[in-house]
Amino acid sequence: MLKLSKASKMPCRSWSLQALDTCPASKNSDGTLVDACKGCYATTGNYRFPNVKAPREHNREDWKREDWVQDMVSELDNDRYFRWFDSGDMYDLRLAEKILEVMAQTPWVKHWLPTRMHKFPKFAQVIADMESLPNVVVRLSSDSIQGETIQGATTSTIIPVDDEIKYASYTICKAYTRDGKCGPCRACWSKDTSVVAYPAHGKTMLKLIAVAN
Repeated sequence: MLKLSKASKMPCRSWSLQALDTCPASKNSDGTLVDACKGCYATTGNYRFPNVKAPREHNREDWKREDWVQDMVSELDNDRYFRWFDSGDMYDLRLAEKILEVMAQTPWVKHWLPTRMHKFPKFAQVIADMESLPNVVVRLSSDSIQGETIQGATTSTIIPVDDEIKYASYTICKAYTRDGKCGPCRACWSKDTSVVAYPAHGKTMLKLIAVAN
């Protein structure tokens, strides 16, 4: 059975997994979390509740079903925008390949997939195949909390909340001006938006930035 979620910020549904548990690229070689993941929103607030965790744990096994791809295609019949992973990541190459199939079979849906799995060479081809689809934006997530981006890629990064002028060349997420909601903005789904910058929020992230500065 499919279990999709609808984050309050988002204008669409999403398919997600448990944060960190399915995010191998969230860690440095020494096992510590990369800066951008140290204040992960998906490990706080409502994401800690059992009823929120349950569908994400369910999805970790459900995608392995033989008919999962077709079920997803049918489920997205009336969707026009879709986000993969408001928490978690495509930790398994077989999952990534199935997601690609769903994307290819739902050309009426604009798919946005943020990921750090580009760090692993075996994911290069499936990410390239996703990016080749006109209805898909794979946005490679930077590990930085100081505005550094992944050069040559459609990417996203975190910036210090008071430094928007410094990053004027980026498309800055204005959700914080709309009670944390996307509102009419669809920049994350647009291939024309090369860099989306998210102003830091949350006590942990703000403390990390303060230390870095």
